[in-house]
Amino acid sequence: MDWHCYLVRLNNNALYCGVSNNVAKRFEAHCLGKGAKSLKGKGPLELVWQSQAMDKRSAMQLEWKVKRFPKSKKERLVTLGDDYVKILGESHQCA
Repeated sequence: MDWHCYLVRLNNNALYCGVSNNVAKRFEAHCLGKGAKSLKGKGPLELVWQSQAMDKRSAMQLEWKVKRFPKSKKERLVTLGDDYVKILGESHQCA
Protein backbone atom coordinates (compact mmCIF):
# COMPACT_ATOMS: atom_id res chain seq x y z
CA MET A 1 0.00 0.00 0.00
CA ASP A 2 1.44 3.37 -1.06
CA TRP A 3 1.42 6.21 1.46
CA HIS A 4 1.79 9.88 0.63
CA CYS A 5 2.37 13.16 2.42
CA TYR A 6 0.46 16.03 0.79
CA LEU A 7 -0.21 19.77 1.00
CA VAL A 8 -3.57 21.43 0.37
CA ARG A 9 -3.89 25.18 -0.22
CA LEU A 10 -6.82 26.83 1.57
CA ASN A 11 -8.81 29.87 0.43
CA ASN A 12 -6.74 32.11 2.73
CA ASN A 13 -3.53 30.81 1.05
CA ALA A 14 -2.56 28.74 4.11
CA LEU A 15 -1.18 25.24 3.55
CA TYR A 16 -2.56 22.13 5.28
CA CYS A 17 -0.33 19.04 5.53
CA GLY A 18 -1.66 15.48 5.78
CA VAL A 19 -0.95 11.82 4.99
CA SER A 20 -3.04 9.23 3.18
CA ASN A 21 -2.83 5.95 1.31
CA ASN A 22 -5.32 7.34 -1.22
CA VAL A 23 -4.71 11.06 -1.74
CA ALA A 24 -7.46 11.50 -4.36
CA LYS A 25 -10.10 9.98 -2.07
CA ARG A 26 -8.84 11.91 0.96
CA PHE A 27 -8.78 15.20 -0.97
CA GLU A 28 -12.36 14.57 -2.15
CA ALA A 29 -13.38 14.02 1.48
CA HIS A 30 -11.68 17.30 2.43
CA CYS A 31 -13.58 19.10 -0.35
CA LEU A 32 -16.89 17.64 0.86
CA GLY A 33 -16.18 18.77 4.43
CA LYS A 34 -15.77 15.17 5.62
CA GLY A 35 -12.02 15.32 6.18
CA ALA A 36 -10.10 17.30 8.77
CA LYS A 37 -12.16 19.72 10.86
CA SER A 38 -9.57 22.44 10.31
CA LEU A 39 -10.45 22.54 6.59
CA LYS A 40 -14.21 22.99 6.94
CA GLY A 41 -15.33 26.27 5.43
CA LYS A 42 -11.85 27.00 4.07
CA GLY A 43 -12.57 26.10 0.43
CA PRO A 44 -12.10 26.13 -2.39
CA LEU A 45 -9.22 23.77 -1.68
CA GLU A 46 -6.36 22.95 -4.03
CA LEU A 47 -4.07 19.92 -3.81
CA VAL A 48 -0.68 21.52 -4.51
CA TRP A 49 1.94 18.92 -3.53
CA GLN A 50 2.29 15.26 -2.71
CA SER A 51 5.17 12.89 -2.21
CA GLN A 52 5.12 9.11 -2.02
CA ALA A 53 6.71 7.53 1.05
CA MET A 54 8.01 4.00 1.55
CA ASP A 55 5.36 3.21 4.18
CA LYS A 56 2.91 4.80 6.61
CA ARG A 57 5.60 5.48 9.20
CA SER A 58 7.79 7.30 6.67
CA ALA A 59 4.82 9.34 5.46
CA MET A 60 3.98 10.36 9.02
CA GLN A 61 7.60 11.28 9.73
CA LEU A 62 7.66 13.45 6.62
CA GLU A 63 4.34 15.05 7.65
CA TRP A 64 5.75 15.79 11.12
CA LYS A 65 8.76 17.48 9.56
CA VAL A 66 6.77 19.47 6.96
CA LYS A 67 4.25 20.68 9.56
CA ARG A 68 7.12 22.32 11.42
CA PHE A 69 8.39 24.16 8.34
CA PRO A 70 7.79 27.90 8.10
CA LYS A 71 5.32 28.86 5.35
CA SER A 72 8.17 29.95 3.06
CA LYS A 73 9.72 26.48 3.17
CA LYS A 74 6.35 24.82 2.44
CA GLU A 75 5.95 27.12 -0.56
CA ARG A 76 9.35 25.96 -1.80
CA LEU A 77 8.09 22.37 -1.61
CA VAL A 78 5.16 23.34 -3.82
CA THR A 79 7.50 25.09 -6.26
CA LEU A 80 10.11 22.32 -6.42
CA GLY A 81 7.64 19.43 -6.55
CA ASP A 82 9.36 16.06 -6.15
CA ASP A 83 12.77 17.70 -5.79
CA TYR A 84 12.09 18.26 -2.10
CA VAL A 85 15.37 16.63 -0.98
CA LYS A 86 16.96 20.04 -1.64
CA ILE A 87 14.76 21.41 1.13
CA LEU A 88 14.74 18.49 3.56
CA GLY A 89 18.46 17.90 3.35
CA GLU A 90 20.43 14.70 3.20
CA SER A 91 19.18 13.47 6.58
CA HIS A 92 15.86 12.49 4.99
CA GLN A 93 17.30 10.67 1.98
CA CYS A 94 16.91 6.91 1.69
CA ALA A 95 20.04 4.76 1.54
